[in-house]
Amino acid sequence: MLELAILGLLKELPLHGYELKKRLNGSLGHLFGVSYGSLYPALARLEKAGAIEAVDPPVATATIPATGSISGEAAAARLRRPLRRSGRTRKAYRIASRGQTLLTELLSAEAPPGADEDRAFALKLAFFRHLEPDARLHLLRRRRASLTDQLARGREALAAIAAGRSPQPDRYTRSLLEHETRRAERDLEWVDSLIADELQGGTS
Repeated sequence: MLELAILGLLKELPLHGYELKKRLNGSLGHLFGVSYGSLYPALARLEKAGAIEAVDPPVATATIPATGSISGEAAAARLRRPLRRSGRTRKAYRIASRGQTLLTELLSAEAPPGADEDRAFALKLAFFRHLEPDARLHLLRRRRASLTDQLARGREALAAIAAGRSPQPDRYTRSLLEHETRRAERDLEWVDSLIADELQGGTS
């Protein structure tokens, strides 16, 4: 999922590793926190695969207003030369054509076995704007099917407990089951509203 988050952010504009980490932990921190120890290896993998490419960062220049004197203009010209940064220049990245394709593939792919489906869907939703409407609708309907199944299983388990067909759980386990079932109901209503917006042609 880290590769998806990186490509989604670089789709919008080129970024340095530091800026990527800041955006990942800032705008997507509730979904995806990241350390430099995982970010830079992921960037290296994507660059090696041709999904992203390095770009030269713009060189800062100093702008000095005209003084009206020859000596003043000469000094200003010297100060308008590119400023040299000391130390190592940070490497900036932008998405490549292969990365555009990979981003679409990652957004459309099903969550791998054992993955947190809720978190995976939320991360994909953050970059839904990069998908075509039909692809967005397909993913929303797939999520709806998953939630419908989850809700049915929760209701069935609660009904079985109430009817005495299943062992009576302790109050904490029952409370958790009720909570998960209510959350599935709310999430299903939310996804239904997103589907309705897509069918009406909403893009915001």
